[in-house]
Amino acid sequence: MARLHDPEHRGFASDNYAGVLPEVLEAVAEANLGHQGAYGADAYTAALAERVRELFGEAAQAYPVFNGTGANVVALSAVSDRFSAVVCADTGHIHVDEGGAPEKVAGLKLFVVPTAGGKLTPEAIAAAVPDRAGDEHWAQPRVLSVAQSTELGTVYTPDELRALAEYAHERDWLLHIDGSRLANAAASLGTSLRAITTDVGADVVSVGGTKSGLLGAELVLVLNPGAARGTAYVRKLSMQLASKQRFLAAQFLALFEGDRYLRVAGHANAMARLLAELVGAIDGVTITQSVQSNAVFAELPRAASERLMDRVPFYFWDEIRGEVRWMCAWDTTEADVRSFADLVRAELA
Repeated sequence: MARLHDPEHRGFASDNYAGVLPEVLEAVAEANLGHQGAYGADAYTAALAERVRELFGEAAQAYPVFNGTGANVVALSAVSDRFSAVVCADTGHIHVDEGGAPEKVAGLKLFVVPTAGGKLTPEAIAAAVPDRAGDEHWAQPRVLSVAQSTELGTVYTPDELRALAEYAHERDWLLHIDGSRLANAAASLGTSLRAITTDVGADVVSVGGTKSGLLGAELVLVLNPGAARGTAYVRKLSMQLASKQRFLAAQFLALFEGDRYLRVAGHANAMARLLAELVGAIDGVTITQSVQSNAVFAELPRAASERLMDRVPFYFWDEIRGEVRWMCAWDTTEADVRSFADLVRAELA
C-alpha cells in the first residue's frame, strides 16, 4: 500500500495525532500469534489485572475499553444511580468535549463549577453546588469528577486531590479521576500513578492510553470495588467490551512495563516546556496558562495563527480571544519544537 502521509510532518494540534509507540506495535504483533480466549478470557488480560494490582493496589480492578469517552461513561455509570449527578469543572472534558455522552448515554446530570486554571477546589464547589441532599426536586450529586491533568494543562498535587476526595467522601460522594493524561500528571509531579489515584482516595479512574502512544485503548480502573456495581455489565451495555480484548490488554502491558509510561509522558512534558520557553520570548506571543504538562496555551494575532495553521496543524482554544493550544506528544522532537518556534518568530517579525 502506498504511503498516504509524510512521516516527518508533525504538528501541535493534539497528542492524538501522534503515532503508536514501537513497543506497543511489537506487543500487538506478539499477541496476534495463535488463538486466545475472547472477551477477556485470555492470558494478556489476566497479566494486565496482575500488573494493575502491582501499580495501584490489591483492590484495583481493570476494565479495558476502546476510547476515552467510553471510559468516562462506563466509570461514571458504574458508580451512579439514574437520579445521580456528577460535579465537574466548567472546562472538564466530560462537559465540553464528549458530545453530551455522560448525559445522553449515562443519563447523568452534570453540575458545572467555574474554575481558575481548570482546577476544582472545595471552596469553588461549595459556592456553585448547593446542599440539597434528600431534595427529590434536585438531582443528587454522587460523583466528583476531576481531570488530571486538566483541560488547561494544569496538574493537581496529591494534597489538592486528597482534599477533594475528603470533601466528596464527607458528603457521601465518590471521586472519579478523568485521567486521559494521567501519565503526564505523574511525570510532571515526579511521582507514581498510585500516588495520585489510590493514595489520595480516588474511587474510580479513567486511565488514558491513546494519548500516551497506544492504538485506541483506554482503561477503566475501579479502586473502590464496594462503590461500583456491575462494571462488567455496564461496559458491555455501553458497547465498550472488546471481543479480542487481548490486543487492548497487551498494549497496556507494554505501556506499564518498567517506567515507560512515565518516560514517554515526561518527554512530551519536556517538549512543551521547551516550546513555551522559545515562543514565550517572541514579541507578540503571550503564554496564557501555566505549563505543567504537555500543553501550551498562548495568545497571538489571529491572522498570524491562521497563517501558521496552514503550515502546521494546531487549534484555536478560545475563538473569541484568539487563544491557541499547542500539544506535544511522545514523538515530538526538539527539532520539531525549534522549527515551529522559528516559524512563529518569522510570522510575527
